[in-house]
Amino acid sequence: MKGLSPALEASLIAVDGDLLVVNKPSGLLCQPGLGPALADSLLTRLRCTWPTAQLVHRLDRDTSGLLLLALTPELHRALSGLFAQRLVCKTYRADVAGVPLEQAGSITLAIAKRSHRPPLYGPDPTGKPCRTDWRLLGVAPDRGWSRLELTPHTGRSHQLRVHLAALGHPILGDPLYGSPWAPRSDRLRLHACGLAFQHPFSGEPRLFQAHCPF
Repeated sequence: MKGLSPALEASLIAVDGDLLVVNKPSGLLCQPGLGPALADSLLTRLRCTWPTAQLVHRLDRDTSGLLLLALTPELHRALSGLFAQRLVCKTYRADVAGVPLEQAGSITLAIAKRSHRPPLYGPDPTGKPCRTDWRLLGVAPDRGWSRLELTPHTGRSHQLRVHLAALGHPILGDPLYGSPWAPRSDRLRLHACGLAFQHPFSGEPRLFQAHCPF
């Protein structure tokens, strides 16, 4: 598409009317931060082609996967409303240290912020309520890790990373919540692979998927 770099064009999943669906690479900010060192971001790059693009939700810099952007304020408000009402089904893949004893489970630990620089979160009974469902997909026992499917029912900052660490199975490559005994990885092994919802204007179902890159 005109104006997009080859790498960003390859990450474009769909242009659905005024909706953009992008597969964000790991290591790229969703939006620019303060100062020139944090000026590059997915939003900055996309606005070279779509100046009105607005993020509907966000992913951590080191998390890869699906993101929705709206090209009009009306669609942005409507999609944000779907997220606020928890009407968007989000699915993730994660490689974690160790092997869970069960095949599936649910983590309902509340989370609160513990520090600002760097931003760190942790389980806290006085924090915001959270829920993450998980399912075991596969095991690499000789390598000391397993693959999980994660379905968050809330969207707290660092929720999946904190919940998996609290479960005793931190996500591989996590510089904040990892463990020294976990197998090493050159990236955070967390990927947003699925988004499903009803379009807020047409009511038609939308399902987007992105292949897991690790």
